[in-house]
Amino acid sequence: MTQIIDRQTATETGQPYHYSRTTLVEPDYGRFPGWAQVTDAEWRSVQWQRSHCVKSAAQLRDVLGDLVDDRFYDDLLRDQAERATMSMLVPPQMLNTMMPTLTPGGAGSLTDAFYADPIRRYMIPVFSDRLEKWTSHPFSSRDSLHEHEMWTAEGLTHRYPTKVLAELLPTCPQYCGHCTRMDLVGNSTPVIDKLKFDLKPADRYEAMLAYLRRSPEVRDVVVSGGDVANMPWPRLEAFVASLLEIDNIRDIRLATKALMALPQHWLTDEVRSGMERLATTARSRGVSLAIHTHVNNAQSVTPLVAEATAAMFEAGVRDVRNQGVLMHGVNATPEQLLDLCFSLLDGALIMPYYFYMCDMIPNAEHWRVSLGEAQSLQHALMGYLPGFATPRIVCDVPYVGKRWVHQVSEYDRERGISYWTKNYRTGIELDDAEALNRRYEYYDPIHTLPAEGQQWWAAQEAAKA
Repeated sequence: MTQIIDRQTATETGQPYHYSRTTLVEPDYGRFPGWAQVTDAEWRSVQWQRSHCVKSAAQLRDVLGDLVDDRFYDDLLRDQAERATMSMLVPPQMLNTMMPTLTPGGAGSLTDAFYADPIRRYMIPVFSDRLEKWTSHPFSSRDSLHEHEMWTAEGLTHRYPTKVLAELLPTCPQYCGHCTRMDLVGNSTPVIDKLKFDLKPADRYEAMLAYLRRSPEVRDVVVSGGDVANMPWPRLEAFVASLLEIDNIRDIRLATKALMALPQHWLTDEVRSGMERLATTARSRGVSLAIHTHVNNAQSVTPLVAEATAAMFEAGVRDVRNQGVLMHGVNATPEQLLDLCFSLLDGALIMPYYFYMCDMIPNAEHWRVSLGEAQSLQHALMGYLPGFATPRIVCDVPYVGKRWVHQVSEYDRERGISYWTKNYRTGIELDDAEALNRRYEYYDPIHTLPAEGQQWWAAQEAAKA
């Protein structure tokens, strides 16, 4: 019989973190006034979910009613006008995981609880979330990983020797405030005029495939965007089927936050049967077909997410893995990360894989953690999870790529500057003799530095003025 430790009595074990197996629960969407009359059939319908996404403060008010005060909506409107790098788009499924324990019909303002909710903090950012000083790091940039510089075809980034990223489309079923591809993905906002693809979709896809056919060194393709759940299924299936015809492609990963935010999509008959066709072909050719999703807090893991994941396994997908992003107020404590990992692993059979440090995009400093904090979190995770399910915390260093946070070459903690090396050339450095000898810099959020470090950065900025 499996022993389940009750966290209330587990203090006797003396462990910093106390594991307890939990049962996943789908929050009651009827607790929100705007959804009081929604039926279960509507909730499970992907068409209903997509058509009822929350895209504005007014639509959010329609759902929440008087549960949240005007000060929140005013805060939200100011952020959308002055700071937001992503437009607002939240599926009902995802909004329903905010304040999950709210009692249906409960009275009184829940504004403070909504402000504090970890899912709200990155999906519906407000002006007061952002820092007043150092809202953006001086070295932040729209394309912080320089992916566009490494395009070998429009949307195809060849950064690593054997791996490529295929950005098939610039839209998602949901828009996350911290999106690393905020320069391309989603609608323009008052502060960010988004880039646009030049080629027609069919021409872009064919250019990507042509490059892969003549590049035998590439064995691994991440199919992303945007989010592949926003691509018409026949078009996505055709692209993946074409990848499966290229002999050197041995790993294909479909990237979708919608496995969590819109699991209804992955439960449709069209997607399930299509994934079965692709998985069958992949197995026959010895290719690994996996799904990578993006879950940042345990509240997001619900029975519908587990059901959608199970459907993908039944279709023949080899693995479902999670790539989260470390963010203050969302998951940047050992307990939050371990709760999330165990919810993924125990509740939905999703493998904890990576946690990225939030990238250096504009207006993101309130989310970002320092390298030292990330190293401490990695240390805190060790020993609780199975080794194969212990996620690596990584820093995605510009012009380098993913590096485990303890791989840093040198770290100036006072100024928050870390130095990194690499063992391969990116696609734009093949003729650069010094690429493997150079040190590459990454920067901590300035507000996390000691006073001396903050003063140093202030002096650097003053000298530029």
